[in-house]
Amino acid sequence: MTRTSDAWSVMERFYAAEAAYVAAGGHGRADYAPVAALLDPEVVLHQAPGLPFTGTGEWRGHAGMERFLAVFGETWESMEFLEQRHWGDEDTVVVRNRVRFRARATGREVDTLIMQVITVRDGRMLECRPFYWDPRAVAAACGD
Repeated sequence: MTRTSDAWSVMERFYAAEAAYVAAGGHGRADYAPVAALLDPEVVLHQAPGLPFTGTGEWRGHAGMERFLAVFGETWESMEFLEQRHWGDEDTVVVRNRVRFRARATGREVDTLIMQVITVRDGRMLECRPFYWDPRAVAAACGD
C-alpha cells in the first residue's frame, strides 16, 4: 500500500516530467517515456469540458494520456508551477497548484489555480480529476 508521502513523491516526479515534456515541444519532439513511467497502464484523466485542450473529457491508458499531452503541448508553450500544496490519505492526494501557462497561439500568460484529486497505485498515477478555478481565463489566454 502506498502512503501519502509516496503518492506525493510520484506526483512531484510526474509534474516535473510533464513540464519538461511540454517545454521540449510535446508530441513528436519530446521523449514521452519519463511521463509514461509514472502512469499506471489503466490511468484515467477526467478533464472538465469547455477548455481548449480537454477533448472528450476522458483520456484513458498510456496512449490516451500521450494524446492528451499532445493536445496540451500544442496549446501551451510553457507551464510553471508557482506554488503547490498537498493533502492526502494513503493512495489519494489532493493538490492545489498555482500554475502559470503561456499559450502558443497568443503568447498570453495566465496565472491560475488548479485543484487535482489524484489516485496512485503501485507508485504510478491511476486517476486524476483536475478542477480549474477560472476556466474562462484559461480559455481566453488561448484565444477562445
